[in-house]
Amino acid sequence: MEENILEVKHLSKAFGQHEVLKDIDFSVEKGDVISIIGASGSGKSTLLRCINLLETADSGEILYHGENVLDRKVKAPAYRAKVGMVFQSFNLFNNMTVLDNCIVGQVKVLKKNKEEAKREAMKFLEKVGMAPYINAKPRQLSGGQKQRVAIARAMAMNPEVLLFDEPTSALDPEMVGEVLNVMRSLAASGMTMLVVTHEMEFARDVSNKVVYMYNGVICEQGSPEEIFGAPRKQETRDFLARFRNN
Repeated sequence: MEENILEVKHLSKAFGQHEVLKDIDFSVEKGDVISIIGASGSGKSTLLRCINLLETADSGEILYHGENVLDRKVKAPAYRAKVGMVFQSFNLFNNMTVLDNCIVGQVKVLKKNKEEAKREAMKFLEKVGMAPYINAKPRQLSGGQKQRVAIARAMAMNPEVLLFDEPTSALDPEMVGEVLNVMRSLAASGMTMLVVTHEMEFARDVSNKVVYMYNGVICEQGSPEEIFGAPRKQETRDFLARFRNN
């Protein structure tokens, strides 16, 4: 049996009186590609932000190789280098070139020298097809190009797990495919990925596990065949009904 890289146990989070996450439990093994699906407001992005320590959970545990990262002793930047995140809105540094965006974290967090960081950055920029744009600033790029740079930047940190928070939802429809293709090739290479997505085809065809969230709870989880082919819960069936004909 594979060792769990991440385990989420009894995780809860509220904003004021509004309980966004209620007693969430699931685990991530090496090589998993887990798609988290559900309607807007079901808690998907908040769950990812808690795992990345961008939000503080109210209770529960997030274990990374058995260590609870909610413990105050854990240094968030070092943990985030291993559990990287790609955001809906790219979060690139607008005053830096594409290349510098992919170098800065390696130098500051991983303490690499600039030449080594540049080699690593170029390797991943080539992988995502963005090597010709290394001197461009983010404002000169399309949304799809920005997201490919954001993925290269996350990969250059040599993470063990990559979290994707609706990586295609801010893109024009014609750019969605280019980002999904990069994600497909990452999955094929064995990268461990946790993806909040509305792209049901990706969830069905690329994931090995699917988590369906409803009103802050994990309503159902299983293989794509189980969730898309024979969902047990009525809420899951209702949610998926609108994608059936696609």
